[in-house]
Amino acid sequence: MDAAQQEATARARELQRNWYGEPLGALFRKLIDDLGLNQARLAGVLGLSAPMLSQLMSGQRAKIGNPAVVQRVQLLQDLAGQVADGSVSAAEATDRMDEIKKSQGGSVLSNTTQTTSSSGAPTVKRVVREIQSLLRSVAAAGDIIEAADTLAPTHPELAEFLRVYGAGRTSDAVTHYQSHQN
Repeated sequence: MDAAQQEATARARELQRNWYGEPLGALFRKLIDDLGLNQARLAGVLGLSAPMLSQLMSGQRAKIGNPAVVQRVQLLQDLAGQVADGSVSAAEATDRMDEIKKSQGGSVLSNTTQTTSSSGAPTVKRVVREIQSLLRSVAAAGDIIEAADTLAPTHPELAEFLRVYGAGRTSDAVTHYQSHQN
C-alpha cells in the first residue's frame, strides 16, 4: 500500500470513528467474535455483500450508505451485549440474528426494549446502548461532538452527556451512567 492509500485508509477510519464510535473493522471484528460469526454470515445478516463488508472493515470505504444496515449494526451490537451479559443464549441469538436480517430499519428502540436481566429490569449496558442508538440515529458522532462543544460553556454536564453517549465507547458510557445513579 502506497502513502496515498495509507492516508486515505487512515482518513476513512477516522471518519468511521466519528460516525460510528470506532473504526468499522474493530466494530465488525467484535461482532464476529461476540456472536460466533464469520465475515460471510455477518455480511448476510447486515444485508451487505461480502466485498462491501471487507471494504468497510479495511477502510477502503468509510460510510455505510444504507440506514437499514446501520440499524442492523446497532441491533447486532445490542444482541452481542445481551449474549455477553448472559441475558440471551446462543440459540436465542441465532434466532434474533435471523429477525435482524429481515428487519428493514425503523425504530431501534421498538426492537430492543424487550431484553431484561433475570430480575426483569433492563441491564445497565442495555439502557446505555439504547441511549447511544437513539442519539446516533439522530446525528453522526462528529455532529454530536460539535453540539457538545457549543453547549460546553453554559451547560457542561449536558455537553459531557452528549460526548459520552453520542460519540464515546459503550464501556465509558456505562461508567458514566453508573456514576450518576441514585
